[in-house]
Amino acid sequence: MALSPRVSSTTKVLKNLILTVQQLYPTALADKTWDNTGLLLDSPPLASTTEAKLANVLLTIDLTTSVVDEALQKKALLIVAYHPIIFRPLKSLSMSNTQQRSLIRLAQAGISVYSPHTAVDAQVGGMNDWLARIAVGDDEEFIDSAIIEPNASAPETGFGRLVNVAKLQLTLDQIVKNVKIGLNLKHVQVAIADRHRDIETASIKNIAICAGSGGSVLSKTEADLWFTGELSHHEVLAIKERGISAIICGHTNTERGYLTSTFAPNFLEQIQLNKQINGMDYFEDYKVEVIISKEDKDPLVTL
Repeated sequence: MALSPRVSSTTKVLKNLILTVQQLYPTALADKTWDNTGLLLDSPPLASTTEAKLANVLLTIDLTTSVVDEALQKKALLIVAYHPIIFRPLKSLSMSNTQQRSLIRLAQAGISVYSPHTAVDAQVGGMNDWLARIAVGDDEEFIDSAIIEPNASAPETGFGRLVNVAKLQLTLDQIVKNVKIGLNLKHVQVAIADRHRDIETASIKNIAICAGSGGSVLSKTEADLWFTGELSHHEVLAIKERGISAIICGHTNTERGYLTSTFAPNFLEQIQLNKQINGMDYFEDYKVEVIISKEDKDPLVTL
């Protein structure tokens, strides 16, 4: 059965929204050896969701049940979920499994799901570069950064950042304050190496940075300080023995702020650019709204 003209035009809009995400964060930058990025749920748009010619895109870090409820309430056409909801092969789809139930509900509602994940980490100006600016207090002109794991085909991109901050004469205490302000956190965990015991005078010359769970990437560096979302107990013990301190903020706390500060404005800017280059019919005269999920939260709280 042929699609109605309105549904067909919405399908074109959806395709071009996904292409816009890929322009910003090419799939080739993702670590495909373990990650699962790309269009994870390709749902045919419903005729009932196309009448207003409004294409809502919901940005989230995690695609939880409450975020799915929000997407349904907001009548989203596309969810861009940083973390992939499908990570391992599925043998079945069951309503008894909460994540699989979410996928079924979204498919029924004509909502697609795209995950860029490690492509965002690797890109120039991506999540790790954003964290580097936070660590130095937004003194961008003083950022001297190198990529820890360069991409073989695009060496200007890659995973992790090693930032030389010697010129800034930053102390561990000042960097902790920068991180709290930049990530809007009241508390962070800090592993303090013996040589940095006096945090108000402890000089930090370089910082190794990786969003999320950074142990495997950061272990390839020699740095005064690690800045990441989470480390295992034994990783913390090991780096302290090496004289390295660490700022540990909670996995998604190193990721969520990027959606508002960088992802959303860059996405909207690219949409406007694509309209100018390709003509208004690129998005079929649909009004595209980008919504930051209000239900997406760190699963852990500090009491």
